[in-house]
Amino acid sequence: MLHTNKLEPDSLPNLPLQDAIEVADLRAGYGKREVLHSLTLRVAKGETYGLIGLNGAGKTTLVKTILGLKTPTSGAISIFAHSPSEADVRKNISYLPERFDPPWFLKGGEFIDFAASLYNAKVSLEDKQKYCAALSLDPRVLAHRVQTYSKGMRQKLGLIATILTGANILILDEPMSGLDPQARALVKKLLMSLKSDGRTILLSSHILSDMDEICDHVSVIHAGDCPFQGQPGELKSRTGEESLERAFLKIINVDY
Repeated sequence: MLHTNKLEPDSLPNLPLQDAIEVADLRAGYGKREVLHSLTLRVAKGETYGLIGLNGAGKTTLVKTILGLKTPTSGAISIFAHSPSEADVRKNISYLPERFDPPWFLKGGEFIDFAASLYNAKVSLEDKQKYCAALSLDPRVLAHRVQTYSKGMRQKLGLIATILTGANILILDEPMSGLDPQARALVKKLLMSLKSDGRTILLSSHILSDMDEICDHVSVIHAGDCPFQGQPGELKSRTGEESLERAFLKIINVDY
């Protein structure tokens, strides 16, 4: 059984339960170069929300700002109506970066325990085995150093560790990176089960067919602006396209 100290949203006063993440009129950049221009979005508690955009569009800048790793030029971000700078709030967000590379000298099980310890959580062997089975990762490899893992195995380990922190909000940057079709299907199934448990998921991915399957809402980020927010089906309907990939390219006026 997983034990963790969570910021329980239902126990906080005057809390708009529908909003896990709120970004209001956000501007952010690097030096004089502004990357995000007055971006506003809301991620509801318990939904899966996708960020879609080309490389360099501003998705990573947005994620870093939500995580408190970057200070915005202007605007505001709140997590369950609290500042992301609050320690209890930060312990309710677990992040899997795009370039996930665990310390090579740790064994897989040791890395999971280390990640959980940052959230004052303890993970049982049963929990580790459960999530290994969910992602078709042989639990015996948890006794091996991560330097022996393939790219796909490291990605699965990162997902398991991120989930087992017990955080209410999971931010996943390219969670399908390095995964074969079978593993991608298992990850999608797992993410949908986490949503049914009330976890909030914010993810970025270039595999738009996956986003179409699992996201309740998406935001298209292009050149620092947001030309579309809504359900994936709404984007396809607006553009008259059957695939989310083609709908995305049309909404940002890119030829294909």
